[in-house]
Amino acid sequence: MSLQAQIDPKKIPQHLAVIMDGNGRWAKKQGLFRTIGHENGTKAVREIVEASAELNIKFLTLYAFSTENWNRPKFEVETLMKLLVSSLKKEIKTLDKNDIKLNAIGNLDSLPKKAKTELFDVIEKTKNNTRMTLTLALSYGSREELVKTIQEISHKVKNKLISPSEIDEATINNHLYTRDLPDVDLLIRTSGEQRISNFLLWQIAYAELYFTETLWPDYRKNHLFEAILNYQNRERRFGKTSEQLEE
Repeated sequence: MSLQAQIDPKKIPQHLAVIMDGNGRWAKKQGLFRTIGHENGTKAVREIVEASAELNIKFLTLYAFSTENWNRPKFEVETLMKLLVSSLKKEIKTLDKNDIKLNAIGNLDSLPKKAKTELFDVIEKTKNNTRMTLTLALSYGSREELVKTIQEISHKVKNKLISPSEIDEATINNHLYTRDLPDVDLLIRTSGEQRISNFLLWQIAYAELYFTETLWPDYRKNHLFEAILNYQNRERRFGKTSEQLEE
């Protein structure tokens, strides 16, 4: 029986998030420039988007470019931005054909004009698709997101639009970049690193974490199926006991 056939369609994570790590190491292992690793990483993106849609995952969020990534060598950053533009142009038909809506979170104003224009063009053209929402985290940092959220809420308190006693989890959720997305159910990180790297810190409060040694350019559908099966074999208690879940 194939891995996909073993997956219980009733226990699919609603929101899957992926830290796509290992492009540079993949290239280095093969004696290639880091940028070649990023180019090959786009193949993995295509595979995982397709596989997620096949599994009826409703929300897929990919950590594509962090706020810290701006500190990388200029040539590498420029290549990543060019890859973003070219990939969006190539995949628009595929997204539309598969009824996938594109979304983006992060400090999008910091993106180069061409990348930002192309991004918003694809977002606009796919806005009515409903099968799955694919969110790209671009120039994204969770701490920056939380600071921005606190500033916005503080401004509303100062202007008496909301009182401090009214601030709750819903208030915070409604001011995050991810206000239209549910909490993450499963977070996958490739390449063997076991850290969160400033990604969706609020949104993964009860997410299951899955780490794999596979470098991102080598990540394929069966790797995702393995992660989903692992997720389905876990008991998600949300602070309760096993006995309470059985009641």
